[in-house]
Amino acid sequence: MSGQVSFKGLDHLFTEPRHYVARYVREPPVIDGNTEEDVWKNAPWTDFFKDIEGDKKPDPPLKTRVKILWNDTCLFVAAELEEPHVWANISKRDQVVFYDNDFEVFIDPDNNTHQYFEIEVNALNTIFDLFLSKPYRNNSGALISWDAPGLRSAVKVLGTINRPYDTDKGWTVEMAIPFKAVTIGNDTKVPADGDLWRINFSRVEWDSEVKNGSYRKRKGPDGKSLPEHNWVWSPQGVINMHYPERWGYLLFSKSGSASFSMPYSELQRRYLWLVYYRQKEYFGRTKRYAKSLKDLGISPEIEIDSKINRLTMFASSSQFCVTIDSDSGGAEINEEGLVQITRTE
Repeated sequence: MSGQVSFKGLDHLFTEPRHYVARYVREPPVIDGNTEEDVWKNAPWTDFFKDIEGDKKPDPPLKTRVKILWNDTCLFVAAELEEPHVWANISKRDQVVFYDNDFEVFIDPDNNTHQYFEIEVNALNTIFDLFLSKPYRNNSGALISWDAPGLRSAVKVLGTINRPYDTDKGWTVEMAIPFKAVTIGNDTKVPADGDLWRINFSRVEWDSEVKNGSYRKRKGPDGKSLPEHNWVWSPQGVINMHYPERWGYLLFSKSGSASFSMPYSELQRRYLWLVYYRQKEYFGRTKRYAKSLKDLGISPEIEIDSKINRLTMFASSSQFCVTIDSDSGGAEINEEGLVQITRTE
């Protein structure tokens, strides 16, 4: 008999991520910022962005949405950002673009939460691209000197930029992200029909006002800029984009008729992440990891879709590794949040 497992207190980290089926195209879009080009008409828009914390916060007052396509060399992204006052100041590559209003892409091709990529752009088409070996929470830093080779981007302002006395419609973004730019190793990994990546999109929006004929960020009583708004495609549940396990699912389809269904392996991973989060809570209280699942209040037997899965944990005070296994396959996670497949069906 499988035991009961509680997600209480962590529900915000276990809402189901959004998904998108990307259609294959033989003729790629022209990267000029025009999201109304014919090739884009075959791609559906995503749902409008939500607050990064999801339903805990109201829906954003300005709409944002995305389309995705792909071919044998690139992933193509088109974004539409509603904005009555388009402004941007940062013009040098690899400056911190999110100090302006921006649009951001996060990509984890291997779905293991490590070795992932981030690309940011503002309304001046200034790029900030970085590579992370693992999330910041796992004592990592960003490799800012990494530039996505072959990246092409374009912005189209639907109005006038940095002119505060008129009203704009917003701005659009197009990107062509070469698969070779987001491949680890020498051999470019081009997705096959049916492959699944993790991806998310974010929009940073600052409260602003006009002073002396220019846009300025609004400041609080302490004289510091008010906190930025974070609006995303697939809600993270926490104010942190660097939880790759919370990103949305990107399904690559050659026919365009594929439909997304949650893989069994992803249902298994929910329990690996439950142990991971509980271990981090335990470490926060005791400065060491729990030696057993019992210490975390988690049963070693889990029932998923009427199949029994067994959780096994090996732990010391400073490290742990948890495995889940069933007749349908298995996976493991360690204290750095690295997820690996151990067995397929």
